[in-house]
Amino acid sequence: MSLPETLTDPVVPVPAPEPRIWKFWGTSLWGLLIFIALFLGQGATIVVLLLMQKEPLTMSTFADSLTHVITGGKALSLSVMTGLPGVLFATWVATKLARQRFADYLALNRPSWKWLLIGAVSLAVLVEGWDLLSKATGREVMPGFMMDTLKAAQADNTLWLLVLAIVVAAPVTEEFFVRGFLYRGWSESFLRIPGAIILSSAVWTLMHLQYDWFFLGEVFSIGLLLGYLRYRSNSTWLTVVIHGLNNLAATIQTIWLATHS
Repeated sequence: MSLPETLTDPVVPVPAPEPRIWKFWGTSLWGLLIFIALFLGQGATIVVLLLMQKEPLTMSTFADSLTHVITGGKALSLSVMTGLPGVLFATWVATKLARQRFADYLALNRPSWKWLLIGAVSLAVLVEGWDLLSKATGREVMPGFMMDTLKAAQADNTLWLLVLAIVVAAPVTEEFFVRGFLYRGWSESFLRIPGAIILSSAVWTLMHLQYDWFFLGEVFSIGLLLGYLRYRSNSTWLTVVIHGLNNLAATIQTIWLATHS
C-alpha cells in the first residue's frame, strides 16, 4: 500500500519576506507620521501643564494661560523630552514593517574617534565662521529666542532640565528622525546621497522656524555638515554627538552672554 503523494513530497520552505528600504514616497509619508507623533508628544505636555495650573481654565483666560505656559522654561524642556518617545515608537513601527532591525535601519553604529574629531573640528570652524559673520554685520551672536528661553528657565528654576532637553533629548530626537530615518530612505531613492543630504537638511531647518532667516541659514549649513558626516561615517550616533556638542556650546555661550550683558 503506497502513501499519497502529498505525504511523501518534501516540504518546500516558504522563503521569508525580504527586508526593504522605504524609498522617496514611503520615507516622506512615514516621515510625516513620525513628525505628527513628535507634535502629539510635545502637545500632550502643553495640555497637561495647562490642566495643572491653579487657576481654572475659561474661554476668557485660555489665551493668557496658554501664552504663560508655552513661554515658560519648564514647558519647552518637557515638550522637547516628551516628543522623543513618539518619534522612537513611530520610527520603530516603520522599520518593523520594513522587516529591518531598528538599529540597522537608522545606522546606529559606534563612531570612530577619527570621525568624532573630524566632526567636532569641522563644527567648531563652521560655527566660528557664522559668529564672525554675525559680528561683521552687526547682528547678535545668539538668537533672541535662546536668550528668552534661558531667562524663562532660570525664572522657573528649571535650567538643569532645559540643558538636559537641549543637549540630550533634542539631538537624539532630531538625528534619529532626520539623519537616521529620512536620510536612509531618501539616499536610496532617485535623490541619491547629495539630494538626501540637502533635503534632510531643509527639513531639519524647517523644524527651527523660531529663528530668523540669518540663523536659519546657519542651521541649514550645520545640517549639511551633519548629513555629510552621516554619509562618510555611516553612523547616526556620530551626528547625535556632534549635534549635542553644538547645542551644549550654544547653551554655554548663551549663559555667558546673559551673565555678562
